Amino acid sequence: MGEKLVVVGQGYVGLPLAMRAVAAGFDVVGVDVDRRRVKRLNAAESYVEDVGDELLSLAHRSGRYLASVDYAAAEGFDVCVITVPTPLREGVPDLRHIGAAGESLAPLLRRGVTVVLESTTYPGTTEEYLLPLLEEGSGLRAPQDFHLGYSPERIDPGNARWRLENTPKVVSGIDGASLQRVEAFYARIVDEVVPVSSPQVAELCKLLENTFRHVNIALVNELSIFAQQLGIDVWEAIDAASTKPFGYMRFTPGPGVGGHCLPIDPSYLSWKVKRSLGHNFRFVELANDINAHMPEHVVHRVGLALNRLRKPVNGSRVLALGLAYKKNAGDCRESPAIDVVRGLRKLGADVRAADPHVDCFLLPWGVEGVEIVAFSERELAAADAVVVLTDHDCFDYELVQKASALVFDTRDRCRGANVERL
Repeated sequence: MGEKLVVVGQGYVGLPLAMRAVAAGFDVVGVDVDRRRVKRLNAAESYVEDVGDELLSLAHRSGRYLASVDYAAAEGFDVCVITVPTPLREGVPDLRHIGAAGESLAPLLRRGVTVVLESTTYPGTTEEYLLPLLEEGSGLRAPQDFHLGYSPERIDPGNARWRLENTPKVVSGIDGASLQRVEAFYARIVDEVVPVSSPQVAELCKLLENTFRHVNIALVNELSIFAQQLGIDVWEAIDAASTKPFGYMRFTPGPGVGGHCLPIDPSYLSWKVKRSLGHNFRFVELANDINAHMPEHVVHRVGLALNRLRKPVNGSRVLALGLAYKKNAGDCRESPAIDVVRGLRKLGADVRAADPHVDCFLLPWGVEGVEIVAFSERELAAADAVVVLTDHDCFDYELVQKASALVFDTRDRCRGANVERL
């Protein structure tokens, strides 16, 4: 028997980690509270694009992977990694999934085990929230009896170049011995490990990465609104600015921000600053406001485009291309495309959507009544407006432009007399 690893949460972060650990020789139990997920996983049916069915089947055939809803299957673990969601609830960090995992794991703790939190959260969560739960439920004390650390996830769904194993992994521990254990674990999983001095540094690192992206996307989103009103092609300006080899990093506008990270993580940082220091994090709050209103702006622009053709939104047939939050991936979490679809439906549009990457099993609330269709010339031609929301490479954009009466493109993939761009 090899070392036993438990991964709590079998989604976009936990499942790739579990598969990589199986390949590294660990005996892995993937715990997830969603019975439908567990049933599919144990049938070697993946719902995460970065983990194919064949890879999942291979893990099962090795005899070293099991998915379970029961924490009893985690008994006897050597290492546990917590990868559960950390949503916002009315603007406040919601740690109930971390809390539930900590309370369930605590009775299973033994001397010498290592627990790592990967869920994105505010600085202090590992030591101030998770640690007391584990100690109270186990009767053990850290770092004397068990090891604890934090390592922010850096999963980018659909990214073929930067995968779990070749993306540098930031690691931390609550003391030197914990850091050594956490570092040694991830050294078997990834190519490069980056140790930092404390869990709070690692927690802030993750929030810094995503706040940087969030603020810069907000900048170009607002710029796109004003450039259009000024009659300037913002995409041409961005292309020109991108030729500068220093002091500039390319960001592009879109219908909003999505995924589990960008719409949520900066607000964790803003909440922590407000709670601990009494100050507003003004950059984050402004970026939140701009990015949150982009779906509404897209709906408004689609309405104006239809009006120019003497068609109201109410009753018009609209084909949404893409429901995922990013290209070439099936992740719909917090996707602005879903918000655009909701907004168009609220105005009475007959909305259909095409996204071959998205597993209907993972579609969130808000697409009820939206017919999911295959991308085809027939669907393009039947639509009063085609809205490009997610620029998957699998869409034939020449056909989109040729077959559609009106295209509203939020991703700069189409050009032509019948195309309006964000």
